[in-house]
Amino acid sequence: MPSKKTPSKKSSGGAKKRGLGRGLEALFEDEEGEYPQVDAEGNIPGASRKILGVEKLFPNKDQPRTYFSPAAINELAESIKKYGLLQPILVRPDKVLEGQYEIVAGERRWRAAQKAQLHEVPVVIRELNDEETLQIALVENLQRRDLNAIEEARGYQRLADDFGHIHDEIGEAVGRSRSHIANIIRLLQLPENVQQMLIEDKISAGHARALLKADKPEALVHEVVKNKLSVRDTEKLVANDQGRKIDARPTSGAPKNKISKDADTIALEKEVSDKLGMNVTVDMKDVHQGKMTIQFKHLDQLDDILQRLAQTPRDHI
Repeated sequence: MPSKKTPSKKSSGGAKKRGLGRGLEALFEDEEGEYPQVDAEGNIPGASRKILGVEKLFPNKDQPRTYFSPAAINELAESIKKYGLLQPILVRPDKVLEGQYEIVAGERRWRAAQKAQLHEVPVVIRELNDEETLQIALVENLQRRDLNAIEEARGYQRLADDFGHIHDEIGEAVGRSRSHIANIIRLLQLPENVQQMLIEDKISAGHARALLKADKPEALVHEVVKNKLSVRDTEKLVANDQGRKIDARPTSGAPKNKISKDADTIALEKEVSDKLGMNVTVDMKDVHQGKMTIQFKHLDQLDDILQRLAQTPRDHI
């Protein structure tokens, strides 16, 4: 039986917060290119479809995505040349200029369409206020997998700051655990130049988490990039810089070739443990193989796991 949701609290100022992720699929096409929640004629209530010139659209200034990979744009443009733009762009009318529209969701497609030399693109037009526009732009991007960790963190932070949503609510909306939300947001404590290296994919989120513990991460990040250090080596670098040693945490009777857990593995263990409500350990035999262990305290917990495995996966929020 699905658990009942706790009623949302109210944000400062007494304005009731809107539920995250609810009905987003009714505002723009989903990943399969179908319109859920449509009427008998196939129209979205409160929306209209049109074909508009690319020059009539302009980016959303609150777009959470700040970095658009040129390679990814080129790849998408080539796909558009072959198959066309299969998914429309969600827009809203400009408040001042008639016939101009602000992009709410789909700026990457808009950029790639221009690269593919399309003069017109399909759009879904909705009348949305500023709060709805920002929230939809954030959630739509966060539900996709290609935001970098800093953009993801900024998106979560804005959902918390601008709408007063707590980490549990944000996690429920985007299908992540509360601990994941909190850990990602912590990356915003890094200096700007370290964040930029993560945005540009010069370091990974694992490197960034290791550098969070450094006294001067901006000084160490250049050594990480220059020497192409692994996450584990980055942890050692930070520890050595602080004059401490990393505990290898040897396990009695463990194989000698068993590798130590890095920050990513430890974070994964915590995220899955929080999700299941049981202690979960991940032990890697090498960089490709390993095992995951779920510890249960009584048979009711085991029965709960078996029921989850037997259930059909729920639709994505």
